[in-house]
Amino acid sequence: MKEQYYDKLLHIKTGGKQEFPSELHYHRYEPTPYIALEQLFEVYEMTDRNHMVDFGCGKGRLNFFTHHMFHAFVTGVEMNDTFYQCAQDNLSSYSKKNRVLNGQIQFYHCLAEDYRVRSLDDRFYFFNPFSVQIFMKVIRNVLKSFEKAPRELELLLYYPSEDYVFFLDNETPFELKTEVALKGLSVHDPYERFSIYRLAP
Repeated sequence: MKEQYYDKLLHIKTGGKQEFPSELHYHRYEPTPYIALEQLFEVYEMTDRNHMVDFGCGKGRLNFFTHHMFHAFVTGVEMNDTFYQCAQDNLSSYSKKNRVLNGQIQFYHCLAEDYRVRSLDDRFYFFNPFSVQIFMKVIRNVLKSFEKAPRELELLLYYPSEDYVFFLDNETPFELKTEVALKGLSVHDPYERFSIYRLAP
């Protein structure tokens, strides 16, 4: 029910047929459920000065919902041609009904590890979009950006894999800030949660 409600509210289309990528290290697209995003943003605050990057953004659900809630800057990184075009179509439709400042919502058509992390990017979202090998490359790119422009960074992991968590806990300076258990979901599946990691200068 939430899926149809929010897609209609935001004037976007983020459901439909899912595709399995041909690349070994990339996982199939699956948007974060709106019910999970609702619960996350009940406790997680952002402002219009934050810059969120969603790796494996698909059709852009997280991007549009985040902008709708906080008017934050949001960037989607997507390697799949079809999903990237869907995200651009959604941006056109969303912008007709919502005030979007120049550059506030952007999509990049590239591999996650090829995305050049900008000095203003400070929030990074992952819903298990790829293998831990790719995740490690992405996080190292984030850390290189941090070295050049020290700032508070946060990683938001939905349904965090054990490999991601092990890497962050043992091989990076990121520290677990908090976890958001999802009402009605986490009881049956402990992975139904958000893990938020922080790095401060």
